[in-house]
Amino acid sequence: MEVTAQYMAQQKFCKMEFPLVFMFTLFAVAFLVSGERSTYIVHMDKSFMPKAFFDHTHWYSSTVDSLKSISPTSNGQHQNQPSLVYTYDNAFHGFSAVLSKQELETLEKSPGFVSAYNDRVVTLDTTHTFEFLSLNPATGLWPASEYGKDVIVGVIDTGVWPESLSYNDDGMGDIPARWKGICEEGQEFNASLCNKKLIGVRYFNKGVIAGNPNTTLSMNSGRDTLGHGTHTSSTAAGNYVEGASVFGYASGTARGMAPRAHVAMYKVLWDEGRYASDVLAGMDQAVADGVDVISISMGFDDVPLYQDPIAIASFGAMEKGVLVSSSAGNEHDLGSLHNGIPWVLTVAAGSIDRLFAGTLTLGNGKSIKGWTMFPAPALIKDVPLIYNKTISSCNSTMAFSSVGYGIVICENGSFYEQFSYVSQSKAAAGIFISDEIFEDSSFNFPGVVISSADAPVLFDYVKKVARPSASIKFQQTFFGAKPAPVVASYTSRGPAPSYPGVLKPDVMAPGSLVLASWIPDSETGFISNTALTSDFVMISGTSMSCPHAAGIAALLKGAHPEWSPAAIRSAMMTTASPFDNTENYIRDYGLNNEIATPLAMGAGQVNPNGALNPGLIYDTMPQDYINLLCSMNFTQKQIKTITRTSYTCSNPSSDLNYPSFIALYTNGTTTKLVQKFQRTVTNVGDSAATYKVKVTAPEGSIVNVYPTTLLFGEQYQKQSYTVTISYKGDISGAVTFGSLIWVEDNGHYAVRKQLLLEFLNVRSVKFLDNLLNLEVSRGSATEAWKSGEVCVIVGIMVEVWWSLLGAAFPAVIAGQAFRLKRKRAEDYKYPTGMMF
Repeated sequence: MEVTAQYMAQQKFCKMEFPLVFMFTLFAVAFLVSGERSTYIVHMDKSFMPKAFFDHTHWYSSTVDSLKSISPTSNGQHQNQPSLVYTYDNAFHGFSAVLSKQELETLEKSPGFVSAYNDRVVTLDTTHTFEFLSLNPATGLWPASEYGKDVIVGVIDTGVWPESLSYNDDGMGDIPARWKGICEEGQEFNASLCNKKLIGVRYFNKGVIAGNPNTTLSMNSGRDTLGHGTHTSSTAAGNYVEGASVFGYASGTARGMAPRAHVAMYKVLWDEGRYASDVLAGMDQAVADGVDVISISMGFDDVPLYQDPIAIASFGAMEKGVLVSSSAGNEHDLGSLHNGIPWVLTVAAGSIDRLFAGTLTLGNGKSIKGWTMFPAPALIKDVPLIYNKTISSCNSTMAFSSVGYGIVICENGSFYEQFSYVSQSKAAAGIFISDEIFEDSSFNFPGVVISSADAPVLFDYVKKVARPSASIKFQQTFFGAKPAPVVASYTSRGPAPSYPGVLKPDVMAPGSLVLASWIPDSETGFISNTALTSDFVMISGTSMSCPHAAGIAALLKGAHPEWSPAAIRSAMMTTASPFDNTENYIRDYGLNNEIATPLAMGAGQVNPNGALNPGLIYDTMPQDYINLLCSMNFTQKQIKTITRTSYTCSNPSSDLNYPSFIALYTNGTTTKLVQKFQRTVTNVGDSAATYKVKVTAPEGSIVNVYPTTLLFGEQYQKQSYTVTISYKGDISGAVTFGSLIWVEDNGHYAVRKQLLLEFLNVRSVKFLDNLLNLEVSRGSATEAWKSGEVCVIVGIMVEVWWSLLGAAFPAVIAGQAFRLKRKRAEDYKYPTGMMF
């Protein structure tokens, strides 16, 4: 989630501004220090708890109290004493406490101590999307899951506005008997505000207070004062709300992906601060309360898995059958993705096929549809058109000094810059010619954006008529815009620095201009300098795509309650589509509209109805993840920090049963390089089935699959196969794609996977360390580092990282040539508005 406290005040266009992009991001390792004391998150081995203690809380409290002997009070003041902040026992075992370095050193010698690290500051990162994803009441996932009935979605966020109509409980079933949560009362929040839809609300702020002892919380309860938590939770599982719209746009009936699922909100992010210890407390409680799915639109950058609070807490959640859906981030650069955690679902963001429009009608009767979100039914009728080469660049206020009332035509420039200048002029409205894809809902001046393809109609009229005029009609919404989806410019690209050995992101879901509930009496739009308010807003970011995927996961859990988190993720990945609504490959708006790679969109656009019956799934057990951790260069304590308890590393393996393959090779060899992978699939079809493999090998490689036919005698039977990828050593500097598809004989299922072969230029010691985690020997990796070259072969919806590649390089997808270019940092528009 990415927003500022006064985000709506920043919704006026300015140069290089990209409002409405959300996602919690940790940009640096920032420690919470008060004098010489810091808040630490401490991991403990619960098996060491002495029998004298009746529970973990008593043991942890006693452990912290024992440290007071080395930090005596002075002048009767207790502020310099160690103090317990939280205890944790569900997602992981341990506590957080305010300690001095000396106290921490003493604690490290205590029985049961595993590891400790500083608490971190977290910087805060519908009416149509269900139709775009083909969810419908007649067939498919909605009726099969009864719209998510009896499933509980836990949302870790900024709180909730319980009076929103999205949380009415009309049509909701009874609260599941397994639910153990509560509706915690607080400031302006009574327990009676919960119901059969919003079944639980809790709030966690001890970390905020420990980091800011003198702070006074403006809203000490689960009530949302920022809006983000209300938006994400209603996107995942909001109830039906008729007549929803944003200033006349996107009018219709709003609903979440799982409209009959129950919602539990855990407020962990505050106006006064955002701390990892509070996030951990929220996730820990959600697991204890009995949620089925967790949606968490935030992340931590540049931290290893054993210090990533979401990685640690989600491992415990996964062990208890809880799927965690997380956002990929909004930093858009290659290699900027966070939440690259093998046991969570990581979600990228894309567009939908909805156009918020204004119709430009010329004096000759011809009409052009353009993009706008001007929030009022302004009367722009038969107004003179103003066009000449002197002012058409619209790049300064001086250009409009002599312009009177009329509609100014702007071309050959940046729309955001032009909009800023025109809105300060005396012009009645503006026409902007741009082919940009708009991921922004702010439009505080009457205007419309038309494409370069439609511009000749406008110019032909203007140049042939002595006194041209036009009218503009606002507040229109059209569907079926093409192409869609398109990968959003802001979505963070893989690979994940924390672990590049698994394709991340996993899938893409709608994230741009998503309509959902908001908090009342807040600035949600502007007309000139006048603020407007609305109970619904449209915002963009991977914070919006994450709850879409969480809601879909909740539907799948309702339809298949026996499925594990890995099975649900597998079904979503193997049925995702790499094609848009023109039946061409999805394009990447953040990469010059080139064909999108798995680093941008994962397996592709999520397909809810396809995921209901995927045919085959790749299931993964907790021990499989432990085997993966054992293959990394982690110490025993680092692994135990994640796994919580004792484990065995008797079978370390980086060959995780995940819908992806990654192999690394050093460059310069003249011999054929071969890598083998084994995968096990489970038949989740209704009966016996036969699958045959269809392989298109990437250029420069030979791909062999054995066996080529998988025979399943019954439902839930497992079969294994081996993929051998032989690199022929003659595609230096190239990226080539292929595919591996298991096709069921009767044509009911096709489990599609991509294959990719790639070279990399490695230029980061930190990323080299991650390469070593992929069972590349330190010697060969060192040689690769010296030569600056590493060859990567990726498969099954996977493309490994070229985030460090500086130059453009050729690539081939399905035999069609194109080029992938890495933009320079200065070529990007960094989001500056609406970022928490």
